Amino acid sequence: MNRKKRKDHSNSSLNRRAFLQYSLAGGALALSGSALSKTARAAFSPAPFELEETSIAELQDAMKTGELTARAIVDKYLARIDEIDKQGAALNSIIEINPDARAIADSLDEERKSRGARGPLHGIPVLIKDNIDTADHMTTTAGSLALAGSIPAQDAFVAKRLREAGAVILGKTNLSEWANFRSTRSSSGWSGRGGQTRNPYALDRNPCGSSSGSGAAAAASLCAAAIGTETDGSIVCPSSANSIVGIKPTLGLVSRSGIIPIAHSQDTAGPMARTVADAATLLGALTGVDPRDAATNTSRGKSHSDYTRFLDPQGLRGARIGVARNFFGFNDKVDKLMEEAVKAMKGLGAVIVDPANITTAGKFDDSEFEVLLYEFKADLNKYLAGLGPGAKVHSLKEIIEFNEKNREKEMPFFGQEIFIRAQEKGPLTSRAYRAALKKNQQLARTQGIDATMLKHRLDAIVAPTGGPPWTTDLVNGDHFSGGSSSPAAVAGYPNITVPAGYIFGLPVGISFFGRAYTEATLIKLAYSFEQATRFRKPPQFLPSADLSAQ
Repeated sequence: MNRKKRKDHSNSSLNRRAFLQYSLAGGALALSGSALSKTARAAFSPAPFELEETSIAELQDAMKTGELTARAIVDKYLARIDEIDKQGAALNSIIEINPDARAIADSLDEERKSRGARGPLHGIPVLIKDNIDTADHMTTTAGSLALAGSIPAQDAFVAKRLREAGAVILGKTNLSEWANFRSTRSSSGWSGRGGQTRNPYALDRNPCGSSSGSGAAAAASLCAAAIGTETDGSIVCPSSANSIVGIKPTLGLVSRSGIIPIAHSQDTAGPMARTVADAATLLGALTGVDPRDAATNTSRGKSHSDYTRFLDPQGLRGARIGVARNFFGFNDKVDKLMEEAVKAMKGLGAVIVDPANITTAGKFDDSEFEVLLYEFKADLNKYLAGLGPGAKVHSLKEIIEFNEKNREKEMPFFGQEIFIRAQEKGPLTSRAYRAALKKNQQLARTQGIDATMLKHRLDAIVAPTGGPPWTTDLVNGDHFSGGSSSPAAVAGYPNITVPAGYIFGLPVGISFFGRAYTEATLIKLAYSFEQATRFRKPPQFLPSADLSAQ
């Protein structure tokens, strides 16, 4: 889940454009002293890794032939985690390892021998964000010490679906604490429990968030793929910043039950992987109607259990692609990458409609934040109330009090002003809340994405996901310049980001978004673009950006 960074205007309305951090996940090239040299210092050089950049399909083939077992794959990833995440580059992307991972892999290997594989995820190690409930030996904390030791009574629907598909939940990833909805001055990828996650492309750069660990871990081949969550940009921003593919699904396609919430009108979980094919494979395993999440009822007849059948290298031929120019202009080098991407799509046979601006963009910033404040208080209180008497906290009010009592550990760098503002809000029956929600849906959906696509008869809209990752700054917080996540996030519509190139070796992604339940179309378009351009390259774990790279 997610939030853009805001400036605190005290008694005046907060400027959400500066706040909801993942839309504004661009990267001002704020350079640390170590990055000012013409050439970056020597990179950390991990040992050669047999499974680097290996796809889910390739892992599955290796298990089918007997070349590898699920247990061997788990062991290899765990060794890689120990070398790169806990030592060496010290990415700090993983907050907890599943102590049962090896035993689960052994069991799946036995099942493969006796009954065959369950499907494409059988024996595949996956990491999930530490706001997704697992009823096992791992805790679910949203990165907060206030929930340290908390073990839910049942799996989140997402975790349950992964287990049913035969995936091995390898561990949980670090995140921006409370999905980055605590402070206007936070550092993405920092949590009280997990510390600061690093970007594997330049270790002094930020991985964005709030699904920071999922993005960094998938990019660094610490797993086959990962699961993140988004409210506004928390999947697509870290995917862009770590040069991977991220799919933010339509609201209701993937259940939110058992996921620590921000806001039910925007929250969703989704896959983060190195390729469109892997992300599509993972997405198919996550879908389904869940009695614990009424929003999933809208997915009946609109979801698919296999999205890989929409992988078409010729998918852009004849497609009408709108270019949302009103998300350009925050970085000249990003604009250049986008121009090249649009040119590539045109060369693949796409019909380019340029411009195809979303004219309502920016007009629902304040109302979005208002809705998030109201829903955060209501939704989080509901989640916490269900934890049982063993939990340390059972309400937002108690979390605020916990943080104050544990200020040195929980608030050494930034505070909890968003928590305090949310606590001051009334119930969801409040007139102000209902008016803000109605405004959001009209401007983001009816008068926004829907109107733009109808006017130009579009299959998708494209825009820069964000800028290159900024230098991590625990003193001042995140530095943003621009991005495009908000319209799809507020509308509850799908958004897919794909690598679009590099600026000084730092990743930049391009987003494809459209109307509700058009994941199949977006996957087809994104896959066609990916296969033709093949921009992604593995990280080099540089200490800082190489400013000689162009």
